[in-house]
Amino acid sequence: MRKELLPGEQVIVVTRPQPRTLIVPALLFVLVPALAAYATAWIVKGGPAQLTPLIRGSAKEWTPWLIGACAALAAWVLLGYCLPRVMTWNATRYTLTNRRLVARYGMWRRRDQQVSLATVRNVVIHQSLLQRVLRSGNISLETGHPTGIMVPDVPEVVTFRNFILDAINDLPHDGDAGSEEMMHNPDAAWPWETREGGRDER
Repeated sequence: MRKELLPGEQVIVVTRPQPRTLIVPALLFVLVPALAAYATAWIVKGGPAQLTPLIRGSAKEWTPWLIGACAALAAWVLLGYCLPRVMTWNATRYTLTNRRLVARYGMWRRRDQQVSLATVRNVVIHQSLLQRVLRSGNISLETGHPTGIMVPDVPEVVTFRNFILDAINDLPHDGDAGSEEMMHNPDAAWPWETREGGRDER
């Protein structure tokens, strides 16, 4: 992000979504290996042979397959469910500067949303009951255009909203170079853009 700052632009805050979406993956990350280890020990001790008489005579032949099935199931849960959600959360970033708000999503296929603070007319907070408990929420930026921007699950949403309002109040009254360019070029007046395949911000 630092390489993409405009002249005179300064970063106010950089944050990620509220990590409540990682609660279930974190629990599974702890429970699944423990359950897999317990199931493996139970199989090695001959538990399936005692439970199912059909495999009692060939328990040693079934043991490697059952252990492999337990390991494969555990790996599927960890790599197929937990890891993608952690990577999605880590790749999502909200950056507020003194001129714009940038929301970036995705690691392999990146999606960017940007809105110039000079075009923002209203800042609205939406909170569910759980979000109120966790002090997070969704922030909607109304720009006067049919399509606005909504930033989901912002942590400390009230503080983040206040940062936005302070940045808007600190904008020059005569507008910056970006807002003047929008006024002279109506085709460039769209307040935010979405694009995929952008470079990593690092």
